Amino acid sequence: MKRHLPRFFAVVCLVSASLVWFAWHSLAEKSESRGEGGGWRVGLAATDITPRDPVYLAGYASRDHAHEGVAAPLHAKALALVDDGGHRAVIITTDLIGLTSEVAEPICTRLSEKTGLDRADILINSSHTHTGPALTLSADPTTKMNAEEAARQVSYTRQLQDAIFDLAIEALDHADHPARLTRATGVAPFVMNRREPTEDRGIVLGVNPRGPVDRSVPALRVTSGDDDRLLAVLFQAACHNTTLGGNFYRITGDYAGYAQQFVEEKHPGTEALFMIGCAGDANPYPRGELSMSETHGRELGEEICRLLDDEKVWKPVNGPLTTCFTRVDLPLQPAPEGKALAELKLGSGGWRGFVASEIEKRRSNGETIPDRYRAPFSVWQFGNDLTLVGLSGEVVVDYVYRIEEELGPADLWIAAYCHDVYGYLPSARVLREGGYETRGLYAGGIGLFAPEAEDVVAKTVRDLAVKAGRELP
Repeated sequence: MKRHLPRFFAVVCLVSASLVWFAWHSLAEKSESRGEGGGWRVGLAATDITPRDPVYLAGYASRDHAHEGVAAPLHAKALALVDDGGHRAVIITTDLIGLTSEVAEPICTRLSEKTGLDRADILINSSHTHTGPALTLSADPTTKMNAEEAARQVSYTRQLQDAIFDLAIEALDHADHPARLTRATGVAPFVMNRREPTEDRGIVLGVNPRGPVDRSVPALRVTSGDDDRLLAVLFQAACHNTTLGGNFYRITGDYAGYAQQFVEEKHPGTEALFMIGCAGDANPYPRGELSMSETHGRELGEEICRLLDDEKVWKPVNGPLTTCFTRVDLPLQPAPEGKALAELKLGSGGWRGFVASEIEKRRSNGETIPDRYRAPFSVWQFGNDLTLVGLSGEVVVDYVYRIEEELGPADLWIAAYCHDVYGYLPSARVLREGGYETRGLYAGGIGLFAPEAEDVVAKTVRDLAVKAGRELP
């Protein structure tokens, strides 16, 4: 036996060395995969949310009857993410005008109770299409809607809440597919500043080619960790979905809906999700016809497909994922009284009369006019690779530049219309200049934001980013 020992030891050493090599190689591959945006698990879900019954469309006060058909269906979609440490979160996108806290928070509460997710782990964004259903939980008749019509709006809204809840649960329950996340940035040339200066009417809704806009198109690509197959792409444009005006009565997701459709047709089996950025003072250009909406959507979809075809532009997005969320009081201007209120009521633009009449009505009912609005904000930090800021409300473009100053411009994705679309969130500059975007709250209360609100938002986002782990300049 002694003469066989050297051979035996040689075999043992060879096997041991092989096992060590395979173990090291496996760990190295896993580490390399993580460094390239791997180590994630994802789940996806989508559902059709097109109304089946006649409903009033949102976005234009001039509309006086229910919708007249469907030009393109509406969808809600969900992307569930699980990092290497097991932290779960979900992004929900909708082809809708926007979810107020009254509509969104019951969904989030149900999700938290069902799944154990924190509120910070849920991000809801709406495309702000003006050719989708108006959302309400109040069945009170209005000057335009009778009791039956109002009840239909409430019924749709409640069905929508259930549909979004089910959608998110489906994505979370199936968030077991190994995936790699990468990001890139494109351009949307049709984005136009809409704050047009005039000689005698101040700032009006129009076309301002020299005005500031955010034309960037951030995109998050989700590919299979098994075979690099494209699973999903989440992308954003900072532009109102208002290609179509108040005289259009058919349902469509506008350019955002057509862009998603274009990407999904070019990449069968892929889920395309749209988020909107700081679009409060930006419109598509040109606008007014359905064909223009389709053209803008195709242009945005082609840009996403161009990015998908160019591997060089994609950067890894690694974990861990840290999610932070808070609500903060944004200051409102003192509610006008006497002569100031009368001037507001007689001012140009229907929104001024709306604000003035709401203030009068609440005072006559003995209600106190609030001096602040409690607004939600979030920050998601993806390792050292990406910071996703979720702003609430219709946010003007100045907040992009302000947040870039606070956090630094690199590796930054700024979304708006998240969590609660309560009204316009103007900057201090916009408030000084005047115009439609100064109108403030139109849901969940009444009031005009004070210039100091910009500083409160900037500090809130900075604090959340620090808490989430972003390195500041």
